[in-house]
Amino acid sequence: MTYDSGKMRLMPVATKSIGEVNDCYICRDLNSSGGILYTVLVIHQHDVVRKVLELLEFSGRNGRETIVDSFACGQQHILVFPYHNERPLFDFYEGESLTLAQCEEVCISTILACITSDLPYPILHLLLRNGMLNLSVDRSVFFGYEMDLKELNENVTEKECTDLCARTLLLLLKPKAGQKATSYYLLDKKVTNGSYHRFTDLYRDITIAAVTNKKITPWFLFKLWIKRNSDTIIGILFWISLILAVIALSIVLSRLLLGENSWLRLLFNTFKKIGTESLLQ
Repeated sequence: MTYDSGKMRLMPVATKSIGEVNDCYICRDLNSSGGILYTVLVIHQHDVVRKVLELLEFSGRNGRETIVDSFACGQQHILVFPYHNERPLFDFYEGESLTLAQCEEVCISTILACITSDLPYPILHLLLRNGMLNLSVDRSVFFGYEMDLKELNENVTEKECTDLCARTLLLLLKPKAGQKATSYYLLDKKVTNGSYHRFTDLYRDITIAAVTNKKITPWFLFKLWIKRNSDTIIGILFWISLILAVIALSIVLSRLLLGENSWLRLLFNTFKKIGTESLLQ
């Protein structure tokens, strides 16, 4: 069986899971000669398709930077994600043999993977809960995208995702608890109190407490603010552009219909006379 979107023709080469709501395959694109593999979710339950599409459309996190393709195929809906060689984080993480600085670098990379993911928070939470974090050879962290959408809770927010990420970091730092690591004890206290609501707060605490040189910068916060508020910024720019376009069009039309500088005359000529008296005398 193949799944054809017009630009991609996906053929399964491995089955990851078969579920009540969706199946997950590793697929090769037959329209590409590069042999690139993709993680492909085949959703066959209509109410779940609706939930996922609504999240992508209205949650403010549309997945455009992550989802390679999204299309209907018969009675099913297909979501195509990147595929990378799997290296599950806790299978390849060796906290005891790493320095505290190296452990904290893995923690920072984990937070950044969550921050830069543009997937809706309910989907991000599903990935975090199911252990879809992977550790590359250079100790950077990336996501895998195998998931069972039967477990999807569309009411999950950034708070739940941040709390789950913070608990993951505690496990990463636990081997260094005996070194009185500031980052570990700060996280432990705040997770216990349920203090984390945003990934930026978690990132700030780790970078401030860490012994690494990777500190938070104003430029990073500015880029993060732009990313978080991109929809609002685009909306404001659209309305400003529309107002300027209307003004420019009115000037052009007034010149065409009433002659050069007519727009200014229409604006100011009304003030040349007050009652029966001319102001030009």
